[in-house]
Amino acid sequence: MTKPLRIGVLRLTDSAPVIVAQEFGFFADEGVEASLTVEPSWANVVDKLAYGALDAASFLPPLAFAVTLGLRGAAQPLAIPFGLSLGGDTITLERGLAASLREEARETGAAAVFAARLKRGGLPPLATVHELSTHSLLLRYWLAAAGAVAGRDYELVVVPPSRTVEALQSGRICGFCAGAPWGEVASRAGVGLTVATSYDIWRHGPEKAFALRERWIDENPEACAGALRALYRAAQFCDQAQNASYVASLLSRRAWLGLDSHAILSTLPGGAGPRFAARFHTQAANFPWRSQALWFLAEMRRWDLIGPDVDLEALARRVYRPEIYAAALSPIGAPIPLSDSKPEGAHDAPWRLPASPTPIGMEPDPFCDGAVFDPGA
Repeated sequence: MTKPLRIGVLRLTDSAPVIVAQEFGFFADEGVEASLTVEPSWANVVDKLAYGALDAASFLPPLAFAVTLGLRGAAQPLAIPFGLSLGGDTITLERGLAASLREEARETGAAAVFAARLKRGGLPPLATVHELSTHSLLLRYWLAAAGAVAGRDYELVVVPPSRTVEALQSGRICGFCAGAPWGEVASRAGVGLTVATSYDIWRHGPEKAFALRERWIDENPEACAGALRALYRAAQFCDQAQNASYVASLLSRRAWLGLDSHAILSTLPGGAGPRFAARFHTQAANFPWRSQALWFLAEMRRWDLIGPDVDLEALARRVYRPEIYAAALSPIGAPIPLSDSKPEGAHDAPWRLPASPTPIGMEPDPFCDGAVFDPGA
């Protein structure tokens, strides 16, 4: 008998495909009985996945590796067969600090100016939403490229996404890196200004993924496939600019984000522009790329967030499951990439991704420092 699929989400714009799949009945259309809960923090989601109170979540890929290894509480093998979003994160600083950096940043760039300011000392900590988050790795990468290293030149603390604006206003932190719409909320409240986005750090880089407990997938393979088809349909809807107002209105409801719909709208496709918007379907966003898994793992090792004895290739293959994606979506004609890996950051112009039955049009994907990550090289 198929078990209900209990899914956790946070108050974030990139929860949109999961919420739309539920509210529009896409899960039900696929015969999947799904229930959603809004969780207060990533730590809460980790605990519920680890101990079986949740079966799945809109989740942080680095954290999925940690939960699988048991680095955060009880070990619970997780699988990622579907990507939910690209981009949408912001690095938002206290308004006065951001304004004081702006003039100089026109000459040398925001990262260089802010890194120099951090190295002089005297600032409150920077915040990220979890030590093992995409946000943490992107923030570290951006500042390290400019010469500032966490733990040496600045302190990095954890604040749940929905508490970042409050922490910034109180002066406990000087800035944060968090997912949409919290940078926009800080700006609208007159508390903070965004100095960089994930688009500036890794254009069209991955953000959230749909992670499930391995055991649930093994026990419910057909329901898992149905859930992925429902999410694929929802992701297509959320990625269309003409649907942005409706998606923003839906997410703004008290049951979900409980925020001003205009703040959410600016972080959706068709909102304030590509630097600030999350993407949900284009750019092969839904495919679980093992090359992206290996980038996350390489950065986790770089910052001593994962041990030197871990077999990164084996872990990437265990957690990222493109074969489940292909089995669920190829029957409905979705284009399936011909490889589960690609050179990340290697494209500075539009390109075509080989896929079956048709290639996928792709946009540039550079890193801020011009690096290329190619695990197949």
